[in-house]
Parts: sequence; C-alpha cells; structure tokens
Amino acid sequence: MKNSKFLWLFGLMLVLSVFLAACGDKEDATTTKEDKNSTTETSKETAAVIDEDQVLNLIEGAEIPTMDSSLMTDQVGFIVLNNVNEGLYRLNPENVAVPAISDGEPTVSEDGLVYTFKIRDANWSDGSPVTANDFEYAWKRAMNPDMASEYGPYMMSGVIKNATEISEGTVDYNELGIKALDEKTLEVTLEKPVPYFLSLMSFGTFYPLKEAFVTAQGDNYAKNSDSVLYNGPFTLADWDGTGLTWKYLKNDQYWDKDTVKLTEINVDVVKEVPTAVNLYTNGEKDRVGLSGDYASQYADDPEVVNQPDTAVYYFKYNQERLGKKSPLANVNIREAISKGFNKEDLTSVVLANGSMPASYLIPKDFYFDEDGNDFRGVNGDMTAFDLEAAQAAWEKGLAELGVKEISIELLGSDSDVSKKMDEYLKSQLEKNLPGLKMSLKEVPFAVRLDLDTNQDYDIEFAGWGPDYQDPYSFLNLWETGGGNNHMSYSSSEYDQLLKDINGKLALDPEARWNAMAKAEKLVVGEDYAIGPVYQKGAMILEKSYVKGIAKHPFGGDYSYKWAYIEGKN
Repeated sequence: MKNSKFLWLFGLMLVLSVFLAACGDKEDATTTKEDKNSTTETSKETAAVIDEDQVLNLIEGAEIPTMDSSLMTDQVGFIVLNNVNEGLYRLNPENVAVPAISDGEPTVSEDGLVYTFKIRDANWSDGSPVTANDFEYAWKRAMNPDMASEYGPYMMSGVIKNATEISEGTVDYNELGIKALDEKTLEVTLEKPVPYFLSLMSFGTFYPLKEAFVTAQGDNYAKNSDSVLYNGPFTLADWDGTGLTWKYLKNDQYWDKDTVKLTEINVDVVKEVPTAVNLYTNGEKDRVGLSGDYASQYADDPEVVNQPDTAVYYFKYNQERLGKKSPLANVNIREAISKGFNKEDLTSVVLANGSMPASYLIPKDFYFDEDGNDFRGVNGDMTAFDLEAAQAAWEKGLAELGVKEISIELLGSDSDVSKKMDEYLKSQLEKNLPGLKMSLKEVPFAVRLDLDTNQDYDIEFAGWGPDYQDPYSFLNLWETGGGNNHMSYSSSEYDQLLKDINGKLALDPEARWNAMAKAEKLVVGEDYAIGPVYQKGAMILEKSYVKGIAKHPFGGDYSYKWAYIEGKN
C-alpha cells in the first residue's frame, strides 16, 4: 500500500513488524462459485453442540482511531469495520470474495466495464433498509476532496470511472462512475477492465453509508459507538472514541444473523506482550499474539496456532544513491547477496515466529487460478540459499567493478528483534561473500521513511502486504518511476508487462497469469532488483474452545461472523 498509509504502523502484538511505509513498504520489526444468496460458508459448520455461553474475550494492540469508513487507514479500525459493517462482497473463511449485500453475482457488460448489482433485502441496525443510494453516497463521499480521504482516491483511481481525474482535481467528485438506478439497483462503471474488482468490493472503503444518518450526526459522526450505523454481523458498543475497551454485540438486524453464533465479544487494548500472556494464562482472554522471546517460549505449546500471512519481506537494492551509481547497480552483486545467506535458519532460529523463507515476491496461499492452482507454483523458489552460485556471482561482480572488496550499508529497524536479524544477515553475508564489508544503520520509522524517499541508503530491509487479492498489488511496486520504486530500478520489458497485465490482458486470465509469472521472474530471478527474505507468519495462543475465527489476506484481518465457543465448560 502506498507510503501515506499506516494499517500496521502500530506494531500490534499479533504481528511482529514495523512497516516502512505503513501498509506499503513495510520494515519488519521482527519481523467453484459459492452460494449466491448467502455467505454462510461456515466451512466446517458446527458438527457438535456449541456452548450456551457464546462470549469471546480478545485483545487488540491499539485503539480505534476512527470508525468513519471514508477516513479509516489503520489495522485495528479495519478489523472492527469488517465485523460490524459489510459491503457488496465479503471474504469467506476460505478467503473467496462472495456476495454479501449484493444479491448474487452482478451482471457485467461484454466489455467488462459496467457492473450492475442488485441489493439484497438487508437492514441497518436502526431497522432501515440498506439501499443502492447508500453505496453511491459512500463512494462519492470518499472521493470528495473536502473529506481528505486517503483510501478513497488510492483504491478508486485507475479503477472506477473518473476517479483518477477527480483525484487530480479536473473532474467533480459527483461524476464518479457509480449510480443508484433505483433503491435496489447499483451500476458501477470502471475505467478499464479490472480482474480483481470483485475482491475490492470486500474492502472497507467501499462499504455503504446512510446519508441521512451521517448528515444528522454532523461533526459527531463516527466519534463513538452510538454515532455509527451498522449493517454487519455485529454492532459496536461501549466505545467512547478514545477508550481502551469496546464490545461487539450480535446484530439482530443482520440479514444473515442465523449464521452468527457469538452473542458478545469483549475487547481490551493491551500493548505489552507479557501483560497479554498473563491475561491469557489467567483465563481472562481467549486469544493473544506472541512475539520475541515469548514466541520461542511457547513454540511447542499445544494451544499455539501458527498463522501464515501474505506480507513478504525483502532487500531493496538501491542502484543509485544520492544521484551516484552504487555497487548494487551490478546485477551479479545483487544476485550474490540474494542467494548468499541461509533463510531457513533466519526464520526458524532468529525469528522463530512462524515466518517462512521466501525466494519469491508473490506469497504462498494468496492467489489461485480457476482450478485451484497456487500462483506460487509457477516460478517456485528463485533465490534460495545457494552458496556456490552466490560466490560465483560475487566474484564475477567484483571483477566487473574492478575491485576486491565492497562496503555496503544495511538500513533496518531499531527494534531489538530487528537488530538481531540484521546482525545475523551481516554475519552470514560477510562470511559467505569474501570482500564484503557490511555496516548496519538501524533507525526509527520516520527516519527510515525519509531515507527511502531520498534514496539515501544501499540496501533497505522492507516488505509489502497486498491491498487486494491479485499479484498486481505486488508487481506494480517496481514500475519505472513508481511511487515505491525508490531504488532506480528500471526495465522497459517489465514496464510493458505491467501495462499488458493491467490492460489488454485483463479479460484473458491465462495470458494474464503467464504475464504476471514472467514479470515476477524478471524482477526477482533475472534482474534481482529485490532480494526476497521471508514471508511473514504469526504465533498465537488460542484456547482450544475457540472455533471458526477467519484470517484474511487483506482488508480486515479477522472475521468473527463464523466464530463460536465449543467445549469451554
């Protein structure tokens, strides 16, 4: 996600990372069609009798900054929003975007530009119906310059008709390509065919808002739990806008309320892992995240859940530092570093938190074709640890540069775990690549961001989590002159692939799949523009009686719609 966002900036204890550019470049600190009329794919629906007391007790790592979907940018906010509100689509437990407020699949024009949705019979928490007008109002509100929304322009530009021009100030926001044809019919016009459009419809920025309610609330809108309307599985309660506690209560107005088993979820903000673990072991909380030494301490605990994530972390190789070409402009030097350290030991010993070695850009278990094939299987591991190949590339690179040794600075985080990781990488690379002298520069987030923007670094440890369920969310980072490509990487072949992927191949799934695979191989396994290190994972302590919490690869991290308590008493 772009540099101005901060979904994961708070360093929540459910994750072990501090992100370089929020949900954009992230700096690691530890571093079949479904039923069209329901999203009740409870996956493994309760076979046994569930407990009478359906109350779940959770922890979050930060406060809710706002409940205004037009202004929301943080991780906690999107988790809450995902559970108390709902858009046209929702991610199910298998992370397939399925119709939610949309009454089945939309009709799509032959050119792939116009989507027509029917709105199902669904109510707001005040009993009033959710209408097509609620979507039109919400989307246009997010594009209104007076709102100063970050996600509105970012998510809609290049996707919804006129959004780009609205963002540039040349077209009025009321000209956005969305129109309520009547209360039950919504028409959306795209700028161009967008293969991942329906997965975007599950993202919080695209949720509906009831104009009359928002207007009546005025400046008080979304400032506390009583100043928001809800159309999702739960309602929010006992949130005063700044507090460290809140509740989710089952929403009796929800169209799919029979699927929802939990009656109440109690949430407290706890920022210290030791405190969270104590609350868990005392039975006051049912689920907590682990980090640092606690991850190692509880690694073999039977209540530990290892949870994969879709964020991938890597070296950014800056080819031109402060206007001067760096040694990393040499492709052989980049290849040598990419292959010159043991990633397995890094993830299993140094991090020890469920993360896995990555020799790729597009994460595992993220994107699949119609036959269920994981995109990850196409290119496989392109930069796995290979000492012989690394040293051969290193010697060739030194010869091409006419030097016998190179000094390189690694820019990283100033957190304790990150420092341990950087020390490991320095030790490995200096040992395996004779003539390499690596210095460590470990700085706070704000400083790191400035250094990245100004290209004042050699190698930067960074990462990325997707905005939507499509490889393009990762691939578009490295376009020549792109907003995240602060490392002077440029490839006309790669740029053309991106243009084709998001253009003429949009309606040809097989050709687009192949083009994305080619682009990934080019940037990782041929140009070595970046050096993948690992795919993030998390370790969570979870009581055995907690069932059915769904983890998502983007948007709100968790859904409690399908969760329930079984066997606690």
